[in-house]
This record gives sequence, C-alpha cells and structure tokens, in this order.
Amino acid sequence: MIKKSDQLKRGIFESERRFRLLAGGAIDYAICTLGPDGRVIHWNKGAERITGYPAKAILGQHFSVFYPEEDRASGLPAEALQMARKEKHAVAEGWCVRQDGSLFYASVVIDPIYEKRKLVGYAMVTRDITERLQARADLEASESQFRLLVSNVTDYALYMLTPAGIVANWNAGGQRIKGYSPGEIIGQSFARFYTPADQAAGKPARALKIAEETGHYEEDGWRVRKDGSFFWASVVIDPIRDSDGNLVGFAKITRDISERREAQQKLDQVQRQLAEAQKMDALGQLTGGVAHDFNNLLMIISGNLHRIRREVTSERGRLALSAIETASERAASLTSQLLTFARRQSVNPQTIDVADRISAVREVLSSALGGAIEFNMELDPDLWPVFVDPTEFETALINLVVNARDAMASGGTLTVTARNVPETTEVAVSVADTGEGIPQDVLSKVFDPFFTTKPVGKGTGLGLSQVHGFAHQADGRVEITSTLSKGTQVSIYLPRGTAAATGTTAGNSVHGSATVLLIEDNPAVADASTGLLEQLGYTVRWASNAEAALSEIDANGIDVVFSDIVMPGRMDGLKLARAIRDRKPDLPILLTTGYSESARDVRSDFPVLRKPYHIHDLSRELSKLTGQRSGNASGAIDPPADAPRKARARS
Repeated sequence: MIKKSDQLKRGIFESERRFRLLAGGAIDYAICTLGPDGRVIHWNKGAERITGYPAKAILGQHFSVFYPEEDRASGLPAEALQMARKEKHAVAEGWCVRQDGSLFYASVVIDPIYEKRKLVGYAMVTRDITERLQARADLEASESQFRLLVSNVTDYALYMLTPAGIVANWNAGGQRIKGYSPGEIIGQSFARFYTPADQAAGKPARALKIAEETGHYEEDGWRVRKDGSFFWASVVIDPIRDSDGNLVGFAKITRDISERREAQQKLDQVQRQLAEAQKMDALGQLTGGVAHDFNNLLMIISGNLHRIRREVTSERGRLALSAIETASERAASLTSQLLTFARRQSVNPQTIDVADRISAVREVLSSALGGAIEFNMELDPDLWPVFVDPTEFETALINLVVNARDAMASGGTLTVTARNVPETTEVAVSVADTGEGIPQDVLSKVFDPFFTTKPVGKGTGLGLSQVHGFAHQADGRVEITSTLSKGTQVSIYLPRGTAAATGTTAGNSVHGSATVLLIEDNPAVADASTGLLEQLGYTVRWASNAEAALSEIDANGIDVVFSDIVMPGRMDGLKLARAIRDRKPDLPILLTTGYSESARDVRSDFPVLRKPYHIHDLSRELSKLTGQRSGNASGAIDPPADAPRKARARS
C-alpha cells in the first residue's frame, strides 16, 4: 500500500517535471534560475534563442554578463537583486547584451526564491521587446511631428476642447486667425468666438451637443476675433473618446474663408448679371420679333385715321376717332418703351447739353408733381455734354420723376441732380425722393418689364424698364439705392459725349409740288402712308421692293425717297438708300421703321422716322429734307413741344 507521503512526493515531483518541461520549452521568454550569488544554474531554450548562449556556455556564469559594460560598472546588476529581495519583485526595462555582443531591449522580471525563509536563489524572466521599443519610438516620433505640425500650421486654427467647451491647447493658426495668444485663451470657453447673437441663442452648446450625438459637426458662419472684428469661418468639431467610449473632449478646426466667400459672392453676382443679360437678350429677341409687324399695324390704323377724319362729321364719330387715336398712341408708346428696354429701339443720338435739356422739361416735371411735393434741381456748372437720343433722355427723366412722385403719397421732397464724375468720365443724372423706400427683395426686380408694385391700372411696369434700356443703349448704366422709410435714388450714368455729325440734308431745295417715291412692301401700310403724303400735297409713286425702286430712280422724276428699312430680298432699305446715294448724291432720302437691327447702322447717314408716325411728324421730316413747308390738306398743326414727352411718360 502506497503511503500518502509518497503520493505527495510523487505529485510534487511530477509537477516540478512538468514545470521544467514548460519552462524549458518556452522560446519567447528567457527563463532562468540564479543562485543566491547571481550565477546561472538553470537555462531554457528561450534564453538560448534570445541571448545566443547555449546552456553549457552560460551555466555557472554571473548573470551580469547580460548587462552592458557601463551598467556593470555602475553596479546595476547588484541593485536589481537587492531590489528583488527588498520588494519581493523587481521589474525593469533596459538594454541587454547577447553572446555576439549585439544589444537588445529587454523587459526583465526578477523574483527571489526562499526555502524555509532562506534565500536559495532567484527566478529571472527576460523578454526581447526591441520591436515594441521601436514601435513606441516611432509612435512618439509621429506624435511629436504631429504636434509640431499642428502647432505651426497658420492657415487653420487647430485646438482641443474639454467636454465643457474649454480651450485646452492652441496653435499658431488660432493665434493668427483669432488674435489670441495661448496664454490668453487656454482655459477660456470657446463660446467667446461666437457673435453675441449666436451666444444668446445658445449656438456654442448646441454645436458641441450635435458633435457628441452625431459624431461630427460642420458649418460656415460668422466668428469674432479678439479685436471684435467679424470673419466668415468654416468650422468642424469632432468628439474624442477613450478606449471605453467615454467622451474626453473635442477636436476643433476653424478656417477663415472670408476671401473665398467674397469670391463666391462675386461669382454669384456675375452669374446673376449673366442671367440678367440673357433674360434681356431673350426679351429683346421676342420684342423685336413682333415690333415691326405690330408697328405696321399701328401705322395702318394711324394713317387711315387722318384719311377718314374729314369724312366723319358727327360729334359721336369724332369722339370714336379720338378714342381710337388715343389707344393707338398708347400702344405705340408701350412698344417704344419695350424696344428701348430691350435696347433694340432705332434711336437718333445727338450731342446734347444736359443742363439745357433738364431745364427745358422743368415745367413738365414740376407740373407732374402737385403741390404736396417740394421740387429741387441741383445742376453742377460746366456739365459735360452727352451723346444720346434727346427724346429718350427726357422720357427717362420724366419716368423717374413720376415714379418718385408715386412713392410720396403723403408728400415729401424730390431732387433732380446732375454732376460730372471725373473718375469714370461720366455724367450722373439722379432723381432722389424721400418716400417710403423699396424692400431689398423687390429692389432687384424693379427694372424687369411689367413688374410694378402699383395697383392695377396705376402703372404699366415699363417706366423703369425704359430707363434701364435707355441707359444701356447709350453705353451707360443705371443704379438704384433705397432705404425703407427714407427714400430712393435712381442714378443714370452716361459717358461724356463729343461733337457728333448732324443729319444729312438735301443739296438742292425742291420747289412746287414734289414727287415722293414711297418704298414699302406692305400694301396696307403703303396705302396709309400714301394717304398722309397726298394730304401734305405730295405726288406719290410706290415701289414694293428695292429693285422696283431703283428702276423708278433711273426713270427720273423723283424728288424725295421715303423708304421702309425692312424689306424682303437681299437689299433692305438702308442698303437701298446707300445705293441711291451713290447714283444721285443730292436726292433727299428719309427712312422709316418700327424696329430693325439694320437701323443701328444708320448713325447720322440718313434721318429715320419711327413708325407709327403722325402726319405732323412726316411733314416736319420732309420739310427738313426738301427745304419747303409741306402742304397740310387736313389742316393738322404741329403739336406743342411737350406733347410727345407727356404721351411717352409711363410709370
């Protein structure tokens, strides 16, 4: 029978055997036993692999052989054993020496071994952690480089916040962008970077909450520098968590993008201007496409009114004719304003004296205002001349005054000013009122055709459109500024003009009954125009195209040529006029059109009469060309000077 003591001994022996097998077979750790004096008495395969010493070469040697020479000289091996005895455990990291003299970085653990309270040796476990040391060094170098990079970045404010939003560190970019030195801002709440309005609305705390809950916060907005100035910033906030997921703070990046915002705003403005130009062009094409035919229709109506007026004797009939004539003039005025807005009106530019023109219509302007509005005019002396269509200039001025009047329903002050602008070589003509002003969301639309804030029937929405078109057609510009409850100012800037050639007149005066060659492809318009010419005492010969007109010219007997510009075929009225001028330089030529791109090329070569025209308009232009006063069979007289201006002024 086996005694219990024998079983215990056998169990201990077996346990020790297994431990020796385990320790001896471990190759990742150098496991050895030292005697009380520090000499190696046991050695495993891991120790041989790590240090390079086989058991027979190391057993019996002092363990200090693993220490570098300087550590042995300083007594470090003895201190390690002393520490193990004193603390029952000694742990250290440091450089160790292999058999071949190479170094490796090791983690060393030494524990004392006691038997019956007597020290019998030491257990030493050594592990090669050179790779871990290198990784740690690489990490520290990387972190150092990152800190160096962050601290020296100047284009971005990069800094950390505590969970409560307190600034924990600060880089050079933060100082450059926001003006605070590290000593001034570290320990302060990041809320001070927000505007007072944003602080009052709780925006800083809300930003941190969104970042914490969603993992990211990003926005563009106004921020405040140390000196109180504002800048437009791009802001990013990210939460920082530890390995357990607990919030330890926030990483915050701020960049000053004021210049980028300004550039974007300029780009947006250019895009809006491009869209506006495209809109104008589209409107101009639409308007120009119908204007010629529409004005021909009005010409037929207007021309035949003069023909039948003599045949209508009843009062009721005359009233009906008057209503038709008023409607025709109204339609002609609207078409003219649309063409001017679209910059497709055939104009007659001249060099004009701005002060004289404004003074000439002062009475008209004053009468349009009424007694509740104080009217002032401030015209600088020695105003430069401008090269514009005088009628369109006066119409634009009247439209501005009428709009200003309507903005002052309870009265106020209206001021017309004119001044030279030496910086841009322009003359600025402005109309300012003290009225109710225009909201900003409406201000951008005021030049759009048919846009009006007036009640139905109180305006067409073409007044400012005409002003806009007139200014740009004259190679100028128009600007508007307005403040609610304080008033509005509209300024037309026109380039300084130079002397221009006057209209061509005939070389010879025509006496007696003159023969007019009427060139018009529309028979109905030709019939109406013939009626007007005959009432003025002219003999009329009609040609429907350029080829027929040249045949009539060659046949002689023509005293005046009156031609439409728009005609079918390769030769329009302007080309025809130039061909006639080459053949007969002294033959007077008058052109007419409701609208034509070709009219832009006329300049001062030939006078142009706009359709629809009245008998007195036709009489006046032919009189200039023929050097005689035309007869007027209908008894019509020229209207007063301000009649056209009143008819064309539309709010």
